[in-house]
Amino acid sequence: MRRVFKFILNFNKLVIASVMIACLAFAYLSTKLSIDASAETLLIENDPDLDAWRKISQRYISPNFLVIAYTPKTDLFDKQNLELIKNLSDELKQNSMIDGVLSILTVPLLQSVEGGLSGILKHTPTLADKDINLTKVKQEFQTSPLYSKNLISQDLKTTAIVLHLKDDEKFNSLLGKRNDFLIKEKEVGLNPKELQEFERIKGEFKRYRDELRIKEHENLEQIKATIAKFHSDEHKLFLGGANMIADDMISFVRSDLYIYGISVALLLTFSLWMFFRQIRWVVLPVFICVISVIFTTGIFGLFGWEVTVISSNYVALQLIITISTVIHLIVSYREFFIKHPNFSQKQLVYLTLRDKFSPSFWAIFTTIVGFSSLMSAEIKPVIMLGVMMSSGIAISLVVAFLLFGSVVVNLSKLPPVRTFENKFHLTKQCASLAINSRKAVYLICAFIIIFGLIGISKLRVENSFIGYFKKDTQIYQGMEVIDTQLGGTIPVDVIVTFNEAKEETKNDEKEEKDEFEDEFSQQANDAKYWFNSYHTRIAQKVHAHLLEQNFIGHVSSLGTLIKVMKDLNNGTLDDFLLSAMYSELPDKYKNILLSPYVNVEHNQLRFSMRVVDSDKNLHRDEFLKELESGVKELVKNDNVTVQVVGMMVLYNNMLQNLISSQVDTFALTILLLFLVFCFIFKSIKLAMIAITANLIPLCTLFGVMGTLGVPLDVMSITIAAISIGIGVDDIIHYVHRLREELVTKPIIQSIKASHASIGYAMYYTSFTVFLGFSVMTTSNFIPTIYFGLLTDLVMAFMLLGALVILPSLVISFSKKG
Repeated sequence: MRRVFKFILNFNKLVIASVMIACLAFAYLSTKLSIDASAETLLIENDPDLDAWRKISQRYISPNFLVIAYTPKTDLFDKQNLELIKNLSDELKQNSMIDGVLSILTVPLLQSVEGGLSGILKHTPTLADKDINLTKVKQEFQTSPLYSKNLISQDLKTTAIVLHLKDDEKFNSLLGKRNDFLIKEKEVGLNPKELQEFERIKGEFKRYRDELRIKEHENLEQIKATIAKFHSDEHKLFLGGANMIADDMISFVRSDLYIYGISVALLLTFSLWMFFRQIRWVVLPVFICVISVIFTTGIFGLFGWEVTVISSNYVALQLIITISTVIHLIVSYREFFIKHPNFSQKQLVYLTLRDKFSPSFWAIFTTIVGFSSLMSAEIKPVIMLGVMMSSGIAISLVVAFLLFGSVVVNLSKLPPVRTFENKFHLTKQCASLAINSRKAVYLICAFIIIFGLIGISKLRVENSFIGYFKKDTQIYQGMEVIDTQLGGTIPVDVIVTFNEAKEETKNDEKEEKDEFEDEFSQQANDAKYWFNSYHTRIAQKVHAHLLEQNFIGHVSSLGTLIKVMKDLNNGTLDDFLLSAMYSELPDKYKNILLSPYVNVEHNQLRFSMRVVDSDKNLHRDEFLKELESGVKELVKNDNVTVQVVGMMVLYNNMLQNLISSQVDTFALTILLLFLVFCFIFKSIKLAMIAITANLIPLCTLFGVMGTLGVPLDVMSITIAAISIGIGVDDIIHYVHRLREELVTKPIIQSIKASHASIGYAMYYTSFTVFLGFSVMTTSNFIPTIYFGLLTDLVMAFMLLGALVILPSLVISFSKKG
């Protein structure tokens, strides 16, 4: 590397010019960086439940929609409130995104039908009809399984206005083709021609998706503006729905990128001035950090790597890691200046680059090892965070050394200002603790280990969507109203597939036939004759069972319609009437009442539920297991297959996979770091000491999370890997300096000298890391806030581990007095 350093110093202007030209190119490429906050970014692509969910989604009519939760202060059915619903609906219908609006004004009022059940086929009244009996209407909304805790709250104070969104045929076609290729790739594989077509479809899908998002964002802003005109203290309106959440999440991610970048840069500027009190050591590090981020962002844009919620903090991480490297260079340069005041600037910079390259290289390498552990997950955004940060911090090392050497060599020599070092004595106090109070240090370490083990025993895995957002965000407010008043927010489906043979079905039908079915016996294969007593019995039994389960807000299925029809027909219902309903019901009602829950072609029933996500007692993995086992036990003698599918299942699978992968790879990461330490330090004993000094602070993290009930989620599970990756930097720099001091000094004096030199650099870098992660508390995404706070906690203890625990262990196990 000496030749490289000499080249940087001798051809410094060429190096600067080359870096700046490359920076302009990467700045252009950075404009191609895209953001993806869709639900699919948090799914396991190889999850068999994902394939099942995609197939189910194609079989059943499940229109995409937004929901407006409306809560007036006066009686919901007052004329002015109904008028507001009508006017709001009429105005929203003008939006090009909306296909139709469903509200209490437009749904069929089955209990108000004249002529009983047969009257439904003639005319189904709505609240908009004249001379409607309002008392009867209220009773139906309050008791109907179709509407109560679904379209309207049970207390009749809150209602949903459902905005059905237009389907985009091109998008659906591209999505269908992409999913077909995905399924085929997993099941039988793709030949070269198919792989080429698959790549083309994926590229076209991504481009068209991004175009749609721009239009969708504009339409959503118009919808929000329309709602805002009607919203007041007297009329509370909250918007919810998957599309709105995804759009807001993209806005959150984009906002976080800017806020993190600007805030971290300002905090770093403040820190650098506080530490060094010289303009050059403020401007140059910030300049290097900015160039590093531009290079990294350009590479992301070049390779088409998308930023997700999980990787939205990459700017902060990049700045933090880059500044750490630059601070070590600055501190080293200042020490050489004091030690060799007569050396030329070129000599001082050369000594700095040569002295810090080895520890900086290994510090970056071990950080990459930490981030690489994320690549073992099967969730693409987590894998990409590992890939993106590993490449980003490698760039940081190269850019930092190139620019530091080539720029500083052009600056005049300037004696360092040591105001901070002369007044700040924390590092010396840490040295004193390590030397004179080792028993107390070990006692505290034992307590921390016990605390961590207790915390680990209390850790829980949860994926609460409503808990991901701040209470003052529209996402949270909308989800809370829908969750508590309108039957839950998180969808999950139970699919029951009938396995009966054709002959068995005929025998069952023969036993249950009535006089009306005889004339249709020749048409037994018609879809309407699928509605026999065998199928309806299962539908009612499963539906009733699901209603009894905890945490389920609302259930919609064929059983819902059967219950309503029985109520209208004096408690009885035969197969003929249900078949007639299937044949004669207008499509607009059939698409609401039947098509989403029955698939005759595949001999299936779908039970669509919404889970109350805000319930503090809900443990999602346990709930899903009990749900599936309960239904299977219920129908074990009915010759059916039961499957639980939906986004809740997929997210739970994702989280369980992420945790298992991180637990499995954590030991491997520790082993790799141990081997790296052995190679760097040339000592197994020193490597063991270094690893121990890193692991004890992590116990604090687990102890705090377990004690405070902070759940393991998609963000918090990555903290250990990231923290240990960054935390080992201090260990490497400290041991590197300690070994240099041990050449001429005894162990105690070497530790004091190390704390008085590299100790300050470690404090500076840890302080800037602390400030950098603290910026994440400004996010609207709660897991990101936890991520920032918990990482700050563990990084503070990592510093103490390097300055107190590490030297204590070195003294205890050292043979050199």
